[in-house]
Amino acid sequence: MTAGPRPVGLGPRAVTVLALVSAIGAAAFCWPLVASHGSAVAAHSADAPWLFAALLPLLVAVVIATIADNGMDPKAVAMLGMLAAAGAALRPLGAGTAGIEPMFFLMVLSGRVLGPGFGFTLGSLTMFASALLTGGVGPWLPFQMLAMGWVTMGAGLLPRPGLRGRAEVVLLAVYGAVAAVAYGTVMNLQGWPYIGGLASDISYSPHVSLGANLARFATYCLTTSLGWDVPRAALTAVLSFTLGPTVLAALRRATRRAAFSPATTFTPPGD
Repeated sequence: MTAGPRPVGLGPRAVTVLALVSAIGAAAFCWPLVASHGSAVAAHSADAPWLFAALLPLLVAVVIATIADNGMDPKAVAMLGMLAAAGAALRPLGAGTAGIEPMFFLMVLSGRVLGPGFGFTLGSLTMFASALLTGGVGPWLPFQMLAMGWVTMGAGLLPRPGLRGRAEVVLLAVYGAVAAVAYGTVMNLQGWPYIGGLASDISYSPHVSLGANLARFATYCLTTSLGWDVPRAALTAVLSFTLGPTVLAALRRATRRAAFSPATTFTPPGD
């Protein structure tokens, strides 16, 4: 009897690199909430190219560290490229209209199967490839790559022991819905500091307290992006419910053949 493949685990080297890239990303997103009063907001506008330059080698480092920790076949890396291409092809189908972004459900299911390390890399590479396809390259791209990487990594960190079938699909659908809203909220942090021309009760101000800025940010999210975030969450949940079992089975079969992990065999006693 053959068991299904195990997700790619996180070894010490992969954990170190992921912690580093996540810390850089958190600082890049959250600086408006921790900047001192009177900080020049415009000074951050030139940071995106540097963040992008730091992110790409770190993504390669995540892959190398994961392979080094788990001793996987190089075919596993080819699997990353195939899934990134599939996710990039899905993104233009909705073109972000009213939050219709079918790539989210594939990223969540792939992260579940691949594990957190490869999942983070897959999410980031998919967003990069889709930006090239749709002409969406801009200062927001490294932030999108980080946010999608976290979404996919989170799916790889969900509870696993004995969870299969309907229960697993429900878990992934709920996670996908929450992650879709969280993605939009985190991405709002990237653009929020540059809307000073809008109403003062929702725009970022370096001269008010953290609590006041948090209130402004919450209002900004409610009035600008919730109409996209909720449909994205609903679509992700629906696709996970309806297509989840089939896609999960296909992904697990493909990762087994790509030697992400050897199949477990059971032999009779005495053999």
